[in-house]
Order: sequence, then C-alpha cells, then structure tokens
Amino acid sequence: MVLATSNMPWDLDEGLRRRLEKRIYIPLPDDEARRHMFTLNLRNVDVGDDVSIEELAAQAEGFSGSDIHLLCREACMEPMRRLIANKTALEIKQMKDEGRLPQAPKVSEDDFRKALESTAPSVNLDDVAKHEEWQRIYGAK
Repeated sequence: MVLATSNMPWDLDEGLRRRLEKRIYIPLPDDEARRHMFTLNLRNVDVGDDVSIEELAAQAEGFSGSDIHLLCREACMEPMRRLIANKTALEIKQMKDEGRLPQAPKVSEDDFRKALESTAPSVNLDDVAKHEEWQRIYGAK
C-alpha cells in the first residue's frame, strides 16, 4: 500500500496519478474541526476565561490545521513577550537564574486578537477552487 499527499496534485505525473487508484480531497477544516483543533492545541495552555473556542473557530475560517497551530503558538507567546519587554537578554538570564522570572499570565482574548492580526491563512480561495475542480475530475467517486 502506498499513501501519498500533495498540496498540488495537478502537478503529478500522469503515470503516477494513474497508479494512485484512490484520490481523496481533504478540504480545509469546517467549524467543528477547527473547534477541535483549537481544543487540542490549547489543551496544556493556561487560557483566560475570556477566550471562546467557538469564537476562535469562527474567526479562523479558511485556516488550515497548520495555520491554527501557528495561530495558537503565536497567541501563547504574547504573555511572555509582555513579561520580557524592555529587558536585555542578560537581565532575563539573571532573573531566570535567580528564580525571579515570573510565570507568564494566562493567554487572553487580546493575545488571540493580536495573533490573528499577524497570522493569515496559507491557502487562498483560488487554491481551494483549484483543488475542488481537480477532485471533481480525478478524485475518487
């Protein structure tokens, strides 16, 4: 059995495409899948009470699973960035060595808002349409 993936299946050699008998298009995650992805990505994160997974999932429409992971990582860095703002690397190291580096606060709705401003979906609507057309022509029925 061979399992293969491609972000650009239209670039596959015709001979290879013929040998890959089942061609399945996996679309961008829907709202339910995005909620699940946020839940998984944030399972070990101290998230503020003001953060709504449902709202995040709605705001991340058009995001891939990788985009959602990146968005969560970016939001989780915001509290730490605030803690070390205006400090030199030496000051941060001394604080850490002396046990004075405070624990980062919870990740807030504002942290996600800021992350959303700097994180864009990696897939555009033209790419989605192209994938759907390829699936219509070559995909498993």
